Amino acid sequence: MNIVKKYGFLIGVSALLVTACNSRLEVQPTQQIDASQALASEQDVRITLTGAYDGLSDVNLYGGGIQYMAELLGDNRDVIFGGTFATLDEIWRKTVSTTNLDARDLWLDGYNTINRTNNVLAALDKVGTANRGSYEGQARFIRGALYFELVKAFGKSFNDGTPAQNPGVPLVLTPTGTVGDADSRPRNTVAEVYAQVLDDLTKAEQLLPATQANGFGFATKGAAQAMLARVYLQQQNFAAARDAANRVITSGTFTLAPTYAAVFTDNSPEMIFKIVITDQEGANPGGTNALNTYYAPARFQGRGDIRVQPKYRQLFGATDVRGQFFTTINNLVYTNKFNDRFGDVPVVRLAEMYLVRAEANLRLNATTGAAPLADVNAIRARAGAAPLTAVTLADVLLERRLELGFEGQQLADIKRTAGTVGTIAYNANNLVLPIPQREIDTNKKLVQNPGY
Repeated sequence: MNIVKKYGFLIGVSALLVTACNSRLEVQPTQQIDASQALASEQDVRITLTGAYDGLSDVNLYGGGIQYMAELLGDNRDVIFGGTFATLDEIWRKTVSTTNLDARDLWLDGYNTINRTNNVLAALDKVGTANRGSYEGQARFIRGALYFELVKAFGKSFNDGTPAQNPGVPLVLTPTGTVGDADSRPRNTVAEVYAQVLDDLTKAEQLLPATQANGFGFATKGAAQAMLARVYLQQQNFAAARDAANRVITSGTFTLAPTYAAVFTDNSPEMIFKIVITDQEGANPGGTNALNTYYAPARFQGRGDIRVQPKYRQLFGATDVRGQFFTTINNLVYTNKFNDRFGDVPVVRLAEMYLVRAEANLRLNATTGAAPLADVNAIRARAGAAPLTAVTLADVLLERRLELGFEGQQLADIKRTAGTVGTIAYNANNLVLPIPQREIDTNKKLVQNPGY
């Protein structure tokens, strides 16, 4: 059996270098590799970091899978899944099997990419002082973001029971080179995983520059701050969430796009972090805009598997342009957010930071940065929606649903607010993905989630 497939971790560095550098195509994967030889120079570390970004952009990760899986699992007939892929239909219906391929690949690709970051972090002594901090910050951002996504998907919500006891996912913080008994690791607790996520992202914020010389699609200080805001909000640490969001907003690095349609263009000024897709990458499994694949109809080169229902569209006011941001074909309705097949994939954007700050300030009866009403109305004004004269928590949560629909935040919002998906409670077993059966079969220290 292939070792990579068996354990879900990328074995050694040779596989990364094969995918990241054509000149090394003759390097053969192996069960054991001397990492000190594989990463012998700063160029090798840079190539490996490029491989980590390539992994992050995989269709099962931020290339789209993380976003659409969270939306489908948290959906209550805002959309209908009309496609033929049984694994996605299972997720939408909340009947996920332990052999579900999408859940398996989220785990596998997540850990493969984390291992690439671990290789970078273990070889920082090969990097000159000019780039060392940036390389470390980028690797920590990727690792922290992925552990956050994995623990949300495969563990109980932070507000469900006791995080210090609930099983999360295994923390692997050093490169996996030789696979043996030591690689059969138990699940760390939810609290332990969150602590590692915060450690990685906090250090990333300290180390990363405000902008990257090599352009968009690379982690920056703002990206780390925005991800910290998400993590703290999920933990219900509202002061820390507000302050992280406020640092993004007041940095001046990002501005709201002038129109809602302009948000979803490749030159949008409010994208804090995104996966950059090119024409060349679009034909490859690691570079396809998977949100286009499932949300856009054939007219825009997608499959049109996810169709928007009246239940969702009726939430918008008459003047709200977001309520018309759809395409109707043969009485089937599709969001216009992802119509560009080679469009960059949004991960986190400035509008979300305004809404995080608004919610946190409202909960804390504070006005740090701006009053909650002002922040919510800033988002509504861009959409042409009627301004509110007063704002409640329900107003802010609804605004998140209207503004961020289909971008991967629905399930997380339902869980952290102890809501429901229809009649399904936020802490129901079937709103947590099963540990993939292939992992259970090969790692006897893993414990399956309840209900599976």
